[in-house]
Amino acid sequence: MEFSNLRDVKETIMSEISSQLKDLKESLPELCTLVAVSKTKPVEDILSAYNTGHRDFGENKVQELTRKAEELPKDIKWHMIGHLQRNKVKYIAPFVHLIHGVDSFKLLKEINKQGRKSDRVIDCLLQVHIAEEDTKFGFDKIELEEILSGKDLKDLAHVCIKGLMGMATFTEDTNQIRREFRLLKSIYEETKNSDHTNVQMNTLSMGMSGDYKIALEEGSNMVRIGSAIFGARNY
Repeated sequence: MEFSNLRDVKETIMSEISSQLKDLKESLPELCTLVAVSKTKPVEDILSAYNTGHRDFGENKVQELTRKAEELPKDIKWHMIGHLQRNKVKYIAPFVHLIHGVDSFKLLKEINKQGRKSDRVIDCLLQVHIAEEDTKFGFDKIELEEILSGKDLKDLAHVCIKGLMGMATFTEDTNQIRREFRLLKSIYEETKNSDHTNVQMNTLSMGMSGDYKIALEEGSNMVRIGSAIFGARNY
């Protein structure tokens, strides 16, 4: 396809993003939250999705997230979906909507500290390691239960645990992916009834562009999808 000028290229990209996002949202269950993963994508692409009425966007790098948050509309709900270092929490604490990948109690304490400084409660998901890949972060089941049943959690008044998240192994073996998602769903059901006032589990975040359909079948109510909306990324 040939374009007469750069404007034609941009308009075509914007139209494709809007169409793909609309089709995707129509295919999801009513109570499922779609996080449009906009990492590496320009603000123009995000605005194309925003102008359809979508508000939940995910980034995996703090520097990119803070830059985009400054440039884009303030009613966007920003999700931090990448591995978060403790020394970077302060940069997103004033505005982040949900932190997905909390994988240590030390990180949770730092989020609470920065939430106190920003005078707000920061919603978080605890990341559970369900994949066979060693590169994935997250708690195992025992560590998760220790945190949710421990006394120290009640002292973190500026965080609220909204649920769990996890990533399946990157593989073409759909049976393995299904087993891993099913495991996370069972852990979620076993741990969601915590006695702590700052635990209000209602979110199970699992599923990305390549495996979200399996995740939905296994009980996910939040999916993180990027390339199926914005197209392939150029790193």
